[in-house]
Amino acid sequence: MPDIFDLLRRWWKPVTGVVLLSLLAVGIITFLKPRQYLSVATAVPASSMAADKGRIFNENIQELYSALGYPDDLDKVVGTAALDTVYLAVAAAFNLYDHYKIKDEENALLKSARELKSNSTVLKSDYGELKIKVWDTDKNLAPQLANAILANLDALHRDLQNAGNQASLKALEQRLQTLRRTSDSATADQKIKLLAEAAGYEKLINEYHVLAEAKPPVLITVEKAKPALHPDRPQRLKIMLATAAFSFLFAILAALAFDSKRQNDQQ
Repeated sequence: MPDIFDLLRRWWKPVTGVVLLSLLAVGIITFLKPRQYLSVATAVPASSMAADKGRIFNENIQELYSALGYPDDLDKVVGTAALDTVYLAVAAAFNLYDHYKIKDEENALLKSARELKSNSTVLKSDYGELKIKVWDTDKNLAPQLANAILANLDALHRDLQNAGNQASLKALEQRLQTLRRTSDSATADQKIKLLAEAAGYEKLINEYHVLAEAKPPVLITVEKAKPALHPDRPQRLKIMLATAAFSFLFAILAALAFDSKRQNDQQ
């Protein structure tokens, strides 16, 4: 095993050259990239039972339900965030094609949505929270975009959650109409029973109307995104230090290989 200090003494110029050239190349790339600010919005899952009719109208079991859901409830939200749907809505709302200076008018919205998506991360934290991270060159726009993504995800899943209540409501209304038509040609005794049953359906319909209009939240905002005080990326100092370390290691290994080859040739 050669002495590392002896190797450096003989190969210090090439090693220094490799390190300096690596730092110069990476430094130019890093310092040409615009600084981006990070803003983070945080939410927790609301209880899925919030969309259950019994939670609102059954006085005996209201207290059995928690206002919060479980961390696993966030899996479907994170999955939805992988689609373009939410980013298209946010990109259109903020005219991001102008902000990103996209010249392709025909595909401007889609490209701006893809750009926003590439600058965003939606994940479930180790503490069971939903974290929405957005990087942008405008420190005041970044929190607006993060909060908008959170709001759109919540609205999307409210609609999905409410779809079952809407379907039940439609079925109840159809059944009520059938009962009313049947009662028109029924005998007096049958009519009394049918009207009583119809009254029960009317009560259910009113309850489902309340639930459908309420659209209980899927996500509860814990902390809205705020403007960052300092840029988050690129982390120039860390990148330069890592470049120096890896280029130095590469240069040492290369010097060792060349030194071994030279000694073998001399033998």
